[in-house]
Amino acid sequence: MKKIFWLGVGITIGVIAARKIAAAQGAIGPEGLNRAVGRVSDAVHDFADALRENMDERETDLRLALGIDQAPVQARQVQHAQHLK
Repeated sequence: MKKIFWLGVGITIGVIAARKIAAAQGAIGPEGLNRAVGRVSDAVHDFADALRENMDERETDLRLALGIDQAPVQARQVQHAQHLK
């Protein structure tokens, strides 16, 4: 009975180790590097989009506060949305 138990434990540990090694090799190889670079690139792109959007919104607020632009905020937002497309 002990031999069967230890055989099962050994097989389980072997399967887990094989999966971990395969995952590590996938992360280290070219495909893993491509995925990592793609995720970083997407994050930078999303950050830049959010930054641009907030800059435009803040510029609109400042222009309206200073009286430079008298256009309603909704009209400016529509122009901004068309600019993004």
